[in-house]
Amino acid sequence: MLPPLNALHWSPPASWRRVETLDAHAGGEPLRIVLAGYPDLQGETILDRRRYALEHLDDWRRALMFEPRGHADMYGCLLTPAVTPTADLGVLFTHNEGYSTMCGHAILALTTALIQTESIAVTKPLTTVRYDTPAGLVTAYAEVEAGQVQRVVFRNVPSFVVKLDAEVEVPELGTVRYDLAFGGAFYAYVDGTTLGLTGHPSEVERLIDLAQRIKHAVMKQRTIPHPTDPELGFLYGTIFTMPPLTAHADSRNVCIFAEGEVDRSPTGTGVSGRAAIEHARGTLALGETLTVESIVGSVFAVRPVEATTCGRFDAVIPEVEGTAHLTGRHSFWIDPADPFRDGFLLR
Repeated sequence: MLPPLNALHWSPPASWRRVETLDAHAGGEPLRIVLAGYPDLQGETILDRRRYALEHLDDWRRALMFEPRGHADMYGCLLTPAVTPTADLGVLFTHNEGYSTMCGHAILALTTALIQTESIAVTKPLTTVRYDTPAGLVTAYAEVEAGQVQRVVFRNVPSFVVKLDAEVEVPELGTVRYDLAFGGAFYAYVDGTTLGLTGHPSEVERLIDLAQRIKHAVMKQRTIPHPTDPELGFLYGTIFTMPPLTAHADSRNVCIFAEGEVDRSPTGTGVSGRAAIEHARGTLALGETLTVESIVGSVFAVRPVEATTCGRFDAVIPEVEGTAHLTGRHSFWIDPADPFRDGFLLR
């Protein structure tokens, strides 16, 4: 049977919306990078543009993140001009619930994509890309050989601990102990072994259920103010920490964020907050490396490289290292007559 050759040259009617994307992943976690077709983001700051996207363009986010073009665990980003003198570009991060404040796996994948598609010039020995994110300036450094990115390291925003060994009452679970930390977003870190978890993929439904119950219990228990910007002050997810299941890692993180979304990677912001926790406990010194694996066995390395402060909190600057790969380039069409043009979710 011959392939439908005519479809390769067919174009949709002019009334259809068309969005061009480049897809990639870092540690197994997807990133859909919007290249063209998306409306411009209005606002003077990245947080202004995040707010504008939420208030005026959310049907576009749902169309690209939700089924039938995406899925419940899809992730993406929107590129925008820089807003600070030192940045090369700005970036917003999208998922099944809305717009993140920072995303480490996206920085790894986006940096790889920009270099391997020759969208930015390569410099030796490291190619540097500086991003304005809603959480602040993030700087990535890529090692490139023969046009291929070998690895990316990014220097994250100040990461800090709000509370160690906090406790919350969770329906049907009782008292759960957690650490609350920020690594570009706020997470409740829970020792998964206390709940009988190993972080194996077979536990994914239970991980989602427990994570969401813990997250909502913590949100009900306390407010989570960010010391410098109120828009960053919300609990993004729950991270279960456990012993590694492979020999090449020190620990395992499973992050459940947004509306029950499961991170396939070790979570760049999550390992940043983890570095702040371990440094606060005295188990990770400046310059020391913690290697963290994900639910699918992918690995990020994180090291606190500098002590600093964020408002009233002692903080560290983490460096996160990982790899990413391109998976495809897509033209998405949105038929205005399609009853599911704005997407839907069915987990």
